[in-house]
Amino acid sequence: MKKFLSLLLAAAMLCTLLVGCGSKSDDSNGDYKPFVEVQGVSDDTILVGNTAATTGAYATVGVPFNAGMEAAFKAYNDAGGFQGKSIVLKHYDDGFDGAQGMTYTKQLVETDKVFAIVGHFGTNTVGATLDYLKEKGVPMVYAATGIDDLYQEGAKGNDAVIYSVQPIYSAEGRVLLARAVAPKADGMGLGGTKVGVIATTDDAGAGLLAGVKRENEDLKAQLTVQEVEASATDFSAAVNVLKNAGCDVVIACMNQNPLATLMNTMRDVNYNVNVVTSYVNASATTLGAFVDSGAITDSRMVYCTAWLDVTTEAGMADYTTFYTAMSAWELANGESGSTYALNSYAMAGYIAGSIFVQALQAVDKAGLELNYANFAKIMEETEFSIPMGGTISYAGGDRLGVTALALNCVSLSKNDAGVYALTPVSPILSLADVVAAIK
Repeated sequence: MKKFLSLLLAAAMLCTLLVGCGSKSDDSNGDYKPFVEVQGVSDDTILVGNTAATTGAYATVGVPFNAGMEAAFKAYNDAGGFQGKSIVLKHYDDGFDGAQGMTYTKQLVETDKVFAIVGHFGTNTVGATLDYLKEKGVPMVYAATGIDDLYQEGAKGNDAVIYSVQPIYSAEGRVLLARAVAPKADGMGLGGTKVGVIATTDDAGAGLLAGVKRENEDLKAQLTVQEVEASATDFSAAVNVLKNAGCDVVIACMNQNPLATLMNTMRDVNYNVNVVTSYVNASATTLGAFVDSGAITDSRMVYCTAWLDVTTEAGMADYTTFYTAMSAWELANGESGSTYALNSYAMAGYIAGSIFVQALQAVDKAGLELNYANFAKIMEETEFSIPMGGTISYAGGDRLGVTALALNCVSLSKNDAGVYALTPVSPILSLADVVAAIK
């Protein structure tokens, strides 16, 4: 059982998301002008689409991602759907090629006439198509990437049709700073008074750093910032700047490979402070290797954010719901019924499908006709529950991705199964809750 829970937690860490009756819309966003009033809605179906890569190198991501989304749709359809209408997914394989993704996205919108793009897949395609979807006013629900192009504060008009879920680097950077300076009580934060920031100059590092700086406009923390090349093999110059400045906590704005360089450098210069970093680095295997090499110790821990948490009663209940839906879809499609039970990409796809389903449920509950204006209204007014996670809201035009994150670290010794495991430090908390603890 302990091994199963460890595997489940690891999968969750990686899951690399009203008005009364009437048929007329009450569009509070008068600047929103979709190219048609509605499309993709018939008497018995609601057509949605995506272009996830399901062949080639990224098939190991795209295939389970789409399967998870289909599982969420099947559960909803089997329960009656939207006033008897079933969600149908139209999919093209773009091979993780942005130009091909753009071609297929246009085909989905203009030829297939989908109602929405759901589970928009991959950095290349998402980045290539955002302006097009905004121009058309076609909703995009969930992007399987965290690129900064998704980040918007106070979006209006057609810009507001982008509803991302996964953490976006700029938004997560805000959380990293808040966690770095929040008090240590109850695992809220690291209690830093002088914060060092080391950021790679690639997209990930630049985005996270932008978020740190954005949040510091409010928190006014004492920051020392150093930027490094992601490909560098030694960060000693930057690390020594932070050490000499007396920084008592470090924010690592970077992905996995540069994090290894940072931790090894901190070990080599005997810089013993705690580090907080992105959820993309939350791998028990990777962090466990740092323990073995002496890069992580009890005086130099690495804390990672997480947007899903299955260690709580509610989180496990959501996982059980996911497992039931996933198993039912698999069995209906000739699979074993447990192939994707612990697959983080299937979980991500399921979350994408669930957010869209929740939007339809809210439209139905409000007694509104399903069209673009009403869908936009509901998306702004509804607080969405992320399965196995916290909540997300798009109120006020904010398109930040999820900012309600947990905090985890790696165990310093192997468990009974002979492996290192991620250990919860703090439950999922909203950015506002963490900031309130600081102030």
